[in-house]
Amino acid sequence: MKLTVFGATGGVGHEVVKQALAAGHEVTAVVRDPARLDVPAHDRLEVAVVPDLTDEEALVPVLAGRVAVISALGAASNKQAKLTPIAGPALRSIVSAMDRAGVRRLSAVSAAPVAPDAPEDGALARVVVYPLLRRLLRDVYADLAVMEATISASTTEWTVIRPPRLLNRPHTGAYRRAVDGNVPGGKVIARADVADALLTTLTDPSTTGHAIGVAA
Repeated sequence: MKLTVFGATGGVGHEVVKQALAAGHEVTAVVRDPARLDVPAHDRLEVAVVPDLTDEEALVPVLAGRVAVISALGAASNKQAKLTPIAGPALRSIVSAMDRAGVRRLSAVSAAPVAPDAPEDGALARVVVYPLLRRLLRDVYADLAVMEATISASTTEWTVIRPPRLLNRPHTGAYRRAVDGNVPGGKVIARADVADALLTTLTDPSTTGHAIGVAA
């Protein structure tokens, strides 16, 4: 499969690139600074430098001929999200460029607190944990909420992955999923397993048009 990966220099995006290459896919990693892509050179890896992800004209060439797109974009901090939202503005241009390039499939990472509260989340999460996180990281989640709204209103065949707190742990592939909700009691997940979810949902039509909660 020919994939374009946005956010390839981040923790999740880096794992996506590594796992995609290991699975035999052809990967175009879109970066602003190629020096930050800590992945060895590979004959199935193309690195495309796009300084401005809202530049639709620059995005069309890195999408042409691809089968699917993975977005691991997101602000590194609330301060960054407040000053310069990343995911929302970028995905607005990406989905438009996908339409022009004829690419349909999209998988994008969001976050568990963006999901609406549900009884199965548990009282502690609904009353304490999520409200606290939404205050501390309100601009990060606002950016991701805009991203989700943009994606869901697009013509793409989309899936959104919503993980809880991310950890630098080994890839296991043994994580739980919940369709259109968060995983009950789900508190953490490895970045590598989020990358696994982003990749595996591309070929799982049952996830198209859904937000998938994931957790260890």
